[in-house]
Amino acid sequence: MDANVQRASKLDTTALSDALDRLGIPGQCLGIKPLDHRFRLAGRAFTILYGPAGVPPGTVGDFIDDVPEGSVIVIDNAGRENATVWGDILTMVAHHRGIAGTVIDGACRDTRLSREIVYPIFSRSYSMRTGKDRVQVEAMNGTVNIGDACVMAGDILRGDADGVIAIPQAHENDVLSVAEEIDATEEKIRRAVVDGMRLSEVLANILMNAVRHTPSGGTVTVRVCGPSGVFEVTHGSVTCVADWLSDHTVAPAALRVNA
Repeated sequence: MDANVQRASKLDTTALSDALDRLGIPGQCLGIKPLDHRFRLAGRAFTILYGPAGVPPGTVGDFIDDVPEGSVIVIDNAGRENATVWGDILTMVAHHRGIAGTVIDGACRDTRLSREIVYPIFSRSYSMRTGKDRVQVEAMNGTVNIGDACVMAGDILRGDADGVIAIPQAHENDVLSVAEEIDATEEKIRRAVVDGMRLSEVLANILMNAVRHTPSGGTVTVRVCGPSGVFEVTHGSVTCVADWLSDHTVAPAALRVNA
């Protein structure tokens, strides 16, 4: 496992999602869920694009022998739920070869084996209906779409109970650094709340520490990113920031401070 995959494996998808939002980078694979909420995966994408079967129909699962150990197999079946592209034989081979898991925008089947041997599969749905003679492999290691996210071969995929995140390779260092910052901040908040502090007090302390080098008389801008957009609140002092926070509930991942 390379260093950045190792970093990603230590982060929840929620922190990574917040980091993507902060940086304005798409990567949430919406609608893709684990077969078992205990499943976790992290690895670099080996991408497969499926299309409707031709005449005669093409191959379905022959690619499995070419997937490197530790990779995540990422299958774009255009969200089809009427033709599965993954079953127990592929699960068994992938598990034996040390593949990190499979992500499917579409359906899988033979889900019992996946749960029994703890091979992580994340998909849009599952059913018993085969994809044989209905779909076929169109391309490997190109660009695919998974739950509205664009995924390229080599991107980092991270999955947990909340779903799947795709981290573009070109931005992975920035995304991981921001996600680690968010995770560290939230851990401080959890510990402080457990110790008896009010949430507003914790957030105020965090912001006050962040702007502790503000020159005397300088202004502090709190930049808040939320579901309704981005807005800024500018105050003349750190004390005003604390007062403002005492009257507002703000998720720590949404905060940016410019001093």
